[in-house]
Amino acid sequence: MNTGMNVMSTGWTERAAAPGAAVGVVLALVGLAIVGMLIGAFVWGRRRQDRAPRPPRPEEQPRLPGGRPSGPVQEVREPDELPPDSPRLTPHQLRHSSTRSSADQEPSKWSGGGSGAFGSGGPGGKQG
Repeated sequence: MNTGMNVMSTGWTERAAAPGAAVGVVLALVGLAIVGMLIGAFVWGRRRQDRAPRPPRPEEQPRLPGGRPSGPVQEVREPDELPPDSPRLTPHQLRHSSTRSSADQEPSKWSGGGSGAFGSGGPGGKQG
């Protein structure tokens, strides 16, 4: 009976010394190295976050400019035309925009048959 026990323990030693067992040990070491790198990356990121400046308090936040909208504006504009008898303007005398805000901010309504585009099936203009 003693001999059977020796055979079993000898078989285990032979299997442990086989090339397949070395692959298992190497994979375990690679797994431990990856876990160590992940923990190190977490600690490094935490330290870096601790060194970053704190977010601004509400009173330190930037304010919107006064008197101007902060986003896009939708308004009715009209041409800023010159009177017919005015002298000719040179480019440096022109203003930035050739339109101005209209006094009437109600959008214009299309009259029936007044806006026929090519291929729309309409007459393309008023039939008068």
